Amino acid sequence: MNVKIEESWKDILKDEFEKEYFIELVDYLKKERAEGRQIYPPGGLIFNAFNKTPFNRVKVVILGQDPYHGAGQAHGLSFSVPEGIRKPPSLENIFKELQNDTGFVPPSHGNLEYWAEQGVLLLNSILTVRASEPTSHAKCGWAHFTDAVIGKISELKTDVVFLLWGSSARRKIEIIDTSRHFVLEAMHPSPFSAQGFFGCKHFSQTNKILKSRGLTEIDWNIPDPSR
Repeated sequence: MNVKIEESWKDILKDEFEKEYFIELVDYLKKERAEGRQIYPPGGLIFNAFNKTPFNRVKVVILGQDPYHGAGQAHGLSFSVPEGIRKPPSLENIFKELQNDTGFVPPSHGNLEYWAEQGVLLLNSILTVRASEPTSHAKCGWAHFTDAVIGKISELKTDVVFLLWGSSARRKIEIIDTSRHFVLEAMHPSPFSAQGFFGCKHFSQTNKILKSRGLTEIDWNIPDPSR
């Protein structure tokens, strides 16, 4: 199957694209659209996380659940929204933690592409969703695919920092070789659990780990055209 995805990922994941579950997943999405359902993100942005962060550049993985389900919000990067879209509560809480942890100055927008371009893979466990129906595509096959992605990173790379927030993400530790990689766990930054997220200091910890391994630290300070 010819999947439109960044070339390094296409090569690494080529076996997944031929598996029965993935073929059924593609058929399912085609049927959803044929029935007139609005699916987010738009087709060209489903694999945006991979296109923004080629495999050889991955240093950090921030694992989300499924895309935002409101109009204009999802653009294929976990927790991120395009410029001009109001920042969702979870992202606001991430910025609050960053501010307390590193002195980060929150930008006026919620676009995290700047992180992705530095090697932060902003990966959702589920890559599509129906409009206004959170977790509606949770059982259509995406979990098999993203588990394979995490497995490939674990197998083929070393010294990647995985940030697992919330019970869904934390279960993925079973796929990660913790003798080769670093895992930081916390509660989800959603308003329902953010009190267990605040104070985790994952951003400064991530940079300490990267520095200790001789890797370039992440500049968390997102450029803001309004400043």
